Amino acid sequence: LIPWSNFEAEYAANFDQKIGAPAKSFRMALGALIIQEILRTTDSETIEHIKENHYLQYFLGLKSYQYKAPFDSSMLVYFRKRINPEIIENLNREIVQKQLRDKEELSDKGSENEEEKKKVKNKGKLILDATCVPSDISYPTDLGLLNKARKKLEKYIDILYKPLKGKLDKKPRTDRKQARKSYLSVAKKKKVTQKKEKKSD
Repeated sequence: LIPWSNFEAEYAANFDQKIGAPAKSFRMALGALIIQEILRTTDSETIEHIKENHYLQYFLGLKSYQYKAPFDSSMLVYFRKRINPEIIENLNREIVQKQLRDKEELSDKGSENEEEKKKVKNKGKLILDATCVPSDISYPTDLGLLNKARKKLEKYIDILYKPLKGKLDKKPRTDRKQARKSYLSVAKKKKVTQKKEKKSD
């Protein structure tokens, strides 16, 4: 949301290009202050967080992770001095205006898609009562689940084998007939002992 590049020139006006070391970017300066404000940390603690967290480094504009601190903790004092309330006010105004523009664009697109949305029908059922559970849910130990998984895996093998047909000497063996026979021998019985069920697995 923050238009970093829009304020680089305004921030760079605080420095003399001929004197001293190259200045840190506006993104790095303001980003570090935002991180400190959100985490509620001291200057040295903020630097430690930035050193250890690649997400924070990305937020500051670094291209890749580095364990070395991008700047010393004493720099935060200068960042606070250079980023004055006027810059913050302008930045907030820019962010709000950008959000309003985006909102207008979305509303324009939304009105165009309203007719399409009306055509879409509701699918499925929403159960609001947490105690109400569909009765057809299988137990994790159900042999039927294992059989379904086997069938799906066999389909995946068939799909993956199609482009390789002719290149391989033979199709990978799945023993699907034997597996199906083993499953049906147990599934057809009314009572199955634990030993037989494990054997069919």
